[in-house]
Amino acid sequence: MGGSLIKPHGYALEVSAVARIEEYNYLLERSRRFLITAEMQIERGFYDLAIYSLEQALQLYLKACLLKLGVDYPRTYSVRRLLELIYRLTSSEDIKRILVDYAIELGVLEDAYITSRYIAREYSEEEARRVYQVVGEVMGIVGGVTGRGG
Repeated sequence: MGGSLIKPHGYALEVSAVARIEEYNYLLERSRRFLITAEMQIERGFYDLAIYSLEQALQLYLKACLLKLGVDYPRTYSVRRLLELIYRLTSSEDIKRILVDYAIELGVLEDAYITSRYIAREYSEEEARRVYQVVGEVMGIVGGVTGRGG
């Protein structure tokens, strides 16, 4: 890792390792909050915002899982690209299956990230609930593969 050493109370800690753990925990907590927010938005009928929150939840979760694997995540907002990187690192057939089986839903999430800022796009309750279900499944599978525990 090659980070600077600090010695609080006589213990040597690698700054980059501490920073990585803090970032990992921060990403997981933000992901959890976006997931909770999406649940509330679905219940309130704010489906466009729910899809955006689900994209954020999954994106942050995948970045945390990459950190767990010891890899700095790329500066991308593409959940597919993040999943492809996790697949390359793990060779997990489950991850490969996600990319195929949920290609449409992953595309919807990526579109939501872009359209939330620039284009009015309406989503139905069924779309929001389906994407919510898929995000939960993807998180569970990726968490199992990366040792995150889902």
